[in-house]
Amino acid sequence: MKYVTTIEGKEFQIEIVDEHHVRVGDRLLAVNFESVSGQPVYSLILDGKSFESYVSPGDEDWQVLLRGHLFQVKVEDEREKRLKAAAGGGLAEGGEFQLRAPMPGLVVAIPVAEGEEIKKGQVMVILESMKMQNELKAPRDGKVDRIRVKPGESVEQKQTLLSLH
Repeated sequence: MKYVTTIEGKEFQIEIVDEHHVRVGDRLLAVNFESVSGQPVYSLILDGKSFESYVSPGDEDWQVLLRGHLFQVKVEDEREKRLKAAAGGGLAEGGEFQLRAPMPGLVVAIPVAEGEEIKKGQVMVILESMKMQNELKAPRDGKVDRIRVKPGESVEQKQTLLSLH
């Protein structure tokens, strides 16, 4: 099965070869990817290197927290993407984006303000979870519409933290 994965505006062709191998572009990689205790925490061993990530579904994409950085990951079936392109569909960069907590945690800081124009990659919220501080960054340029949490507040997984328009 082949997929087109978009991360920070870059597309990657990914093919799931078998249970333990994926092909990214021309590179064949050995992988082991498993959920830890049924939580949205995943253990990833990629070509012998070990990683831990939080993965949760967003409205139209996936939120992946890896090494303290939050990535918005869009995964499309290659066939589905070709059909959308043929129909003239494209990615909508506008509209409302809701930043949701990828895991339960404590809001440490919110370095943006309501009404502020922000750039893609700018830190919107710093969330502490499992003794790590994670910078949740803007997936695109926009204007902070509404902040729904305060520093010092505990949040649940998938709780909306702020909205970006």
